[in-house]
Amino acid sequence: MAEKIGVYIDESSVAPLLNAEELVAFVKAKCGGACPVVKSHKRLSSADGLAMIKADVDAGGLDAVLLCGTSPRVDWDVFTFGDKVLVDRVNLREFVTLAYKNPDGSAVAAGGPVPAELTSMVRDYLRMGVVKLQKMHKPNPEVPETVKTILVLGGGFTGLHAALAAAGAGSDVVLVEKEGKLGGRAAGLHKTFPMSYPYLEATDTGIDRLIALVTGNAKITVKLNTTLKLLSGAPALYEATLASGGREEILPVGSVVLAAGWSPMDTEALAPFGYGRLKNVVTSAEFEAMVKAGDIKRPSDGKAPSSVAFVVDVTKLLETATQAAVAEIPAEAAKPAEKKDGEEQAPPAFTPIKTPKHLAYSSELTSLVALKQANYVREKLPDAVAMIVYDNMMVPGLNERYYRAAQDNPGIMLTKGTVTGVTEEGSSLVVAAKDTLLGGAITLAADLVVLPTGLVPATALDPTINLLYRQGPAFPDLGLFDGFADSNYICFPYETRRTGIYAAGCVRQPMTMAQAREDAAGAALKAIQCIESASRGVAVHPRSGDLSYPVFNFVRCTQCKRCTEECPFGALDDDEKGTPKPNPTRCRRCGTCMGACPERVISFDNYNIDMIGSMIRECEIPPRIDQGGPRVLILACENDAYPALDMAALRGKKWSPYVRIIPVRCLGSVNAIWVADAISTGVDGVMLLGCKYGDDYQCHFVKGSEICNRRKENIAESLKRLGVEPERVEQYQVAIDEYDKVPDMIDQFMEMVLAIGPNPFKGY
Repeated sequence: MAEKIGVYIDESSVAPLLNAEELVAFVKAKCGGACPVVKSHKRLSSADGLAMIKADVDAGGLDAVLLCGTSPRVDWDVFTFGDKVLVDRVNLREFVTLAYKNPDGSAVAAGGPVPAELTSMVRDYLRMGVVKLQKMHKPNPEVPETVKTILVLGGGFTGLHAALAAAGAGSDVVLVEKEGKLGGRAAGLHKTFPMSYPYLEATDTGIDRLIALVTGNAKITVKLNTTLKLLSGAPALYEATLASGGREEILPVGSVVLAAGWSPMDTEALAPFGYGRLKNVVTSAEFEAMVKAGDIKRPSDGKAPSSVAFVVDVTKLLETATQAAVAEIPAEAAKPAEKKDGEEQAPPAFTPIKTPKHLAYSSELTSLVALKQANYVREKLPDAVAMIVYDNMMVPGLNERYYRAAQDNPGIMLTKGTVTGVTEEGSSLVVAAKDTLLGGAITLAADLVVLPTGLVPATALDPTINLLYRQGPAFPDLGLFDGFADSNYICFPYETRRTGIYAAGCVRQPMTMAQAREDAAGAALKAIQCIESASRGVAVHPRSGDLSYPVFNFVRCTQCKRCTEECPFGALDDDEKGTPKPNPTRCRRCGTCMGACPERVISFDNYNIDMIGSMIRECEIPPRIDQGGPRVLILACENDAYPALDMAALRGKKWSPYVRIIPVRCLGSVNAIWVADAISTGVDGVMLLGCKYGDDYQCHFVKGSEICNRRKENIAESLKRLGVEPERVEQYQVAIDEYDKVPDMIDQFMEMVLAIGPNPFKGY
């Protein structure tokens, strides 16, 4: 707990609306002995400003420093004053002077009288900042004895690169491959897309050279015909049980790179295009194997084709066909027949076509594969013609050069069009397409038709990891990524929903081999970072460097299991009595467990229930709305909402002076008692502002916003019982790039509060 706080006002942040000396006088009067040093400076982040603060720390024995000026997102790496000094920030620039808007809409004159609302606003934030530090302790992390070995799952192109990257950085690596040889899918490819300048021709995969580098590296141990039976423990402290030939081996490992690869999608969806019925209709995976074996031949007669048609996309037609078929059948026919006694329930009269969901994810690859394989035709059969029919030709970045090279090849024809079917006429196939560049329908005769193959990640087919976690052996299914093992595509590539396990290659998302090579290096570096961070007792991501971790008061624990059930990362197990069993190195410090606990027995040294509750109680609440205005509390997620508010203010957006913003680590950390504290003190409304959840999921802690929304329903029921309108507490979703929408959200919420009137608890 901070007992000697130095408070410093940044003059450049509060000017021209506020007088820094007056704020200094206010803090001295309100805080007394808790703040023995209160000063202002023209710019705290300057060399002079930093020197002043360091001199006070050294001379006065300050155990905490409160910087009142710019957002904590600005100069975050500048204000460090030793391991024993707590440092916190009060955002007076973005949240006060830049965002302040007069209630009557008039402009604030610089140098003129300070509006009462502005004075109240800045004083609340200063009091909140001081009490926050008073309730804060310096974290004292657990520092375990860590294991440095990295386990790489998958001996394909990505896994081999990941193993070499980790070994090159000095780590010991165990590479596990379930097959009897290395190489994976890459070993079955004839060539791959261009990976170097001038990006005009397909190239050798280089897989043999890669295998030789791995098997010849002394820091890499290769285990073939081996699977991961069980992964227990926590990051930097894992135990991997490997199974091979009926024998088991337990190895200590620090982190895991998941490079388990992919499998071709189920071909059932390709039936409408003749696959399985017409012998000369094959998939691109089968065509690749054909070329790898040495020749291009028609399966029906073994003859070389004189023309080959490549279909890039079939998803649109399958979706259209399903919709049309559903629309044409009577509603009664789509329903199950009524069940009679002793009879099984009949299935619906119509079964929609199964659309290959993984094919949609693979659209860039299906375009590039068609280009590559069309060139195979020109390479192997110089007199043959290759035809490519595409809905969308997706060749981002440097692959545009590869596409243009195909356009310039006289033996390759490319045409836009939606393929509507493949039929057989004599010994030839006929590909029908509509919506072509000319607008009409066309038909193309071909001796061989190649249909696209979607990439299905290994994690969609089996658990692969087999975790010994309370939450189950696989990654939690959010129903959003269709088996791809990624945590947050936007902000945290490589990370999975289990700390210490990092995905790379096509198990993370469909990608080229050039992309997989970079992916492997990124995942390997993440795996190394995880172990190093654990060895220092700090969080890996997204709160990188955070020394805190949950502290439990088990004496009051009722074993309700809410914390263990709601933790997004499996950081909590149960012991034999049902009491939460923390795994600190799994923890990402989101605070979801703290928000879940009804007994409030979980806290962090530098973020806890009492801290936020005390900050709420420091807000001065006018006894009546017409005597100082309403009050609205905004609990803003630090990942998207808080930056969005910052950016809105920096871009000239303003909002009501009646709101008070308190940052929270995640909306999942919001405990219902904070809302109760706010309502009981007379706050007229509470906005919960956080990341998006659902189909547009962007929550940095996977499901914190979604959990908060569920809790809000319980809060609404409690408010109803107390005679308080439930709409006074509302959750809003905002992405970091939607900063321009945030002020309108605040204004709309404020209008609603004014419409329903004052909080019935106001004045008590």
